[in-house]
Amino acid sequence: MSETSTLVGAEHFRYVAERTTREDEFLRELKRAAIAEGIPQIWVAPEQGSFMQILLRAARARDVVEVGTLAGYSAIWMARALPEGGRVRTIELEPKHADFAERWIAKSDVAGRIEVLRGAGMDVLKTFAADSADVAFLDADKSSYAKYLAECLRIVRRGGLILVDNAFAFGELFGAATREDVATVRAFNERMAKTRELQSIIVPLGDGLWVGVKT
Repeated sequence: MSETSTLVGAEHFRYVAERTTREDEFLRELKRAAIAEGIPQIWVAPEQGSFMQILLRAARARDVVEVGTLAGYSAIWMARALPEGGRVRTIELEPKHADFAERWIAKSDVAGRIEVLRGAGMDVLKTFAADSADVAFLDADKSSYAKYLAECLRIVRRGGLILVDNAFAFGELFGAATREDVATVRAFNERMAKTRELQSIIVPLGDGLWVGVKT
């Protein structure tokens, strides 16, 4: 045992990734098709997708809310962890992204478990009933993260999970930043850490994943 933490570097990340369940050929093909259609390459890392599946299975999740569908990559990862009758309600603002995601979800092995909802994140979230989800995953515009969090605290049941991507601010969490939304992520991280309704931790996978349990 040790009272200090091991300093984790790039070599550790590679070690973890190499020993984690990888994406299958269908998901690799989805990413290739998304790139060919000009969709931004900002999906979760495969090891992050695998970790999210572990969390969903451990929580016995049946109903997941996702803000930010993009190509449908993470929605498929999560839907594969749900039992029969489970569902992912994923919200996407951009019509091009929603169209692409719907096409590929329809070809996936979990087509019946994913519903793509079109519109602004806050507009759609407000239509969901309180305590109607086991898990919420935020991976959309960083400027609205604080608003999404407040709404998801209403939607997710007690004991449920709130997951938030990009806690490491696209690799620019420390030092000078080149992206405008880095300051927003830094501020959100402080807000997430101080949210009394959550017990939370940043897991160093992908670009940093917030994992919070609603207490």
